This record gives sequence, C-alpha cells and structure tokens, in this order.
Amino acid sequence: MAEAAAASPLGLRKAARRGLAVYLGLVVVLSALFEGIIISTGVMGIWLLPLMWTPAAASVIARLVLREGFSDVSFRFGGLRTLPWYALGLGVPLAVGTLAYGAAWLTGLLGVQGGAVAFLVGLASAATWKAVLGFLLTAGEEIGWRGYMLTRLIDAGVPRPVLASGLIWGVWHLPLILAGIYTAGPSPALSAVLFMVSVTSFGYILARMRLETGSIWPVIYAHSAWNSIIQGPFDGATKGANAALWTGESGIFTVIVLVVVAVLVSRGTWTYVRSLPGRGVPLSQQLSPRPASPPEAPVS
Repeated sequence: MAEAAAASPLGLRKAARRGLAVYLGLVVVLSALFEGIIISTGVMGIWLLPLMWTPAAASVIARLVLREGFSDVSFRFGGLRTLPWYALGLGVPLAVGTLAYGAAWLTGLLGVQGGAVAFLVGLASAATWKAVLGFLLTAGEEIGWRGYMLTRLIDAGVPRPVLASGLIWGVWHLPLILAGIYTAGPSPALSAVLFMVSVTSFGYILARMRLETGSIWPVIYAHSAWNSIIQGPFDGATKGANAALWTGESGIFTVIVLVVVAVLVSRGTWTYVRSLPGRGVPLSQQLSPRPASPPEAPVS
C-alpha cells in the first residue's frame, strides 16, 4: 500500500494532533511508571496487566479531556463480513509459527520436545479459549493503539501513518527488551532490532484489519491469538540454547516470515471504515491531498 501525507480538513487535523499529543504524553508517563517497577524488581508478574492497559487508559483520558467521545472506538462486531478477518487473525500466527519454527526444527538449529498430540491439543487451546482469555491483556493495548492512535495518525496528516503506528508500538516495548526482561535473546540489542522489524510488520496486519472492518474486535483477537499461539505451544515445543535467537517474537526466522506475510496482507487497495454501521472508502482518499475546506469540528 502506498502511503502519503494526509490532508484532512483543517479542524479535524488540528483535533487529531491535539489528541495525539495528549495520548502519547500519557502513554509515556503511565508506561514509564510500570516499566520502571518491572525493571527495578526484575519481575513482570502482576505488573503486566496494568502495563498493557496503559494505552487504553491514555486513550480514555484523552477522550474525556478533549471531549472527543467514544463512538470511533468501534466496539461493534461488524457482522459476518468481519469473519474472514478473524480467520486471518488466527491464520497469521499459525502460518508464521509453522514456517518459522518448522524451519528451525528441520535445519537442526533447534530441537523439538514433547509429543505431537500434546502439541496439537495445546495449539487448539491457544487458538480458542486461551486466546479469548488473553483479551484481558490485549484489549488494553488495542483500544489504545488501533482504537485511538492509528486513526489519529491518519487524521493528523502524519506521513505513512500505518508505519508510524507500528514503530511507536515497537518502541513502547524496547525498555523491557533492552533490560533483558521481555523476549530478549543472547543480545538484547539485537533482539530489540529484530523485534522492531517484527512488531512493525505485524502492525501493518493489525492496522489493515482495524481499518477494513471498522471494528476493534478482530485486532484484539489477532493480537491475543498471536501471543497465545507463538508464546504457548510453539515456544513450548522448542528447545535449544539459541531458541530466542531463531524463534520467538524477536527470532530471525519469525521476523523473516512475518515480513513476508505482512507484505502479502498489505497488497491491494485498503478500505477505511470509520465507524459502524457504515461503508468504507479507499484509504488513499484519506491520505491524498484534497482541496482546502472550512474547518470542521472533530467527530465525537
């Protein structure tokens, strides 16, 4: 997808920029609090839940302070037309896991542990009830990242807003990676670089799901399914001293496969459904210059 600078009506653009400033400022402050606790204690444990809800909390505060309303969060399910996107949300971690981990196993770089039956049972659990249970965590991120930040980046005229959203999402994880607490391999610095490529690629997939469906639920499920499937049965079935280097969220094989999947998912014309019920319009219309128009009040 070719992205260009957006040229929203002046009022909408200014409102979106104000929202981004308030939102990102709150994310930095709130995240620094919980990440500081985690890094200082070396324990993620009970602090993971409030940390993952900082994006949602920041978006709620921004909406209340700026009186933006909540209609564009897109809590509607979107009907049957969203089902293929739920399927995509499940298919991505299954495909990436199979290809990336399969490559590591077949080349002998990493070993396999556990039986096939246990792996398949774990995979079925990870794709269903564990993924739904994971909503408790991933909803906190997605309500903020894709339910608020992504749409504001588009409306604010930020160049390449989908790329920017993925990069911001990735940077948010870096303190814990560099501290060696989260998804860090033999070299936290290398893990951080690989993770940025991985999460930015995944960000393209989630962004398209959110914009095409007009609903936040497919991305909440996709994010949760990724966590439960990759961090669950695939990581659990893998053994080897360098497992974190080749597989996992910052593994070399995982990054390569995820980049390819993201390119495939990103092909074609994107459609942006602003709210449900409603029809989408080509995202290019939101990202291309339009004639100047009188200022508009922000949509609430």
